[in-house]
Amino acid sequence: MLYWKSGDESLSTDDRISLSQFLIQKFHTTSRLAFYSSTGWYNRLYINFTLRRHIFFFLLQTYFPATLMVMLSWVSFWIDRRAVPARVSLGITTVLTMSTIITGVNASMPRVSYIKAVDIYLWVSFVFVFLSVLEYAAVNYLSTAQDRRERKMRERARSQSLPCTCSISQTRTMTMMDGTYSEADTNSLAGYTEEPMVPEDEPEEKQKAPEKSEHMVVHLSMSSESAGIKKRKSLRALNIIQNTHAIDKYSRMIFPGSYIFFNLIYWSVYC
Repeated sequence: MLYWKSGDESLSTDDRISLSQFLIQKFHTTSRLAFYSSTGWYNRLYINFTLRRHIFFFLLQTYFPATLMVMLSWVSFWIDRRAVPARVSLGITTVLTMSTIITGVNASMPRVSYIKAVDIYLWVSFVFVFLSVLEYAAVNYLSTAQDRRERKMRERARSQSLPCTCSISQTRTMTMMDGTYSEADTNSLAGYTEEPMVPEDEPEEKQKAPEKSEHMVVHLSMSSESAGIKKRKSLRALNIIQNTHAIDKYSRMIFPGSYIFFNLIYWSVYC
């Protein structure tokens, strides 16, 4: 019969002995019986060690590169949405790098059936990188749809607009009809009231009345100004999902905030 004479004090360790990847926290001794079907019962002595992994090695080799890849994927939020090669190549590079990191870590770890702590961190980081690629896909699609709608609206407005019969030059007339005239153009409209356009068959008394033509020009400028104000209000009322600039702007805050929140929960649970 085998037994530990002094219990846990039967084993003494040297403090100078250390492992490269683990730290021995504690150990305890036990004795149990082991059964073998061919020979019977046998007494066994056991020593159970509690090991703690050195985290600094994995911080440098796994966690820190994964965090840098996630932060690198956020750079695409500051790149112009029209720079398609830059944003697509940046997203694909970060996704492939994260896949390489996950593959390397799994190759160096034991093949177990349960989920490890490092797996949770790496796969959540991979999801953040993948979502940054999907974010640009949404931005590009909505930008194309919005440009197409604006182009159709301009063509419809151009087809429905009537030509101006005033004695104003063609360039300035088109500028006023588009609603993009400046304040100087509005103030200089009085210079174009000297030649009123009235039908030829009207009496000469009506042709000599400049007040009516002046009233007509002022009414045109006020209508264009009110149309411009309504257009600006309608642009402010667009949905955030349809505003491609807002998607990138809010992604700059949502992605880092969510990832920092995940890190706070992760390190508070596993440290």
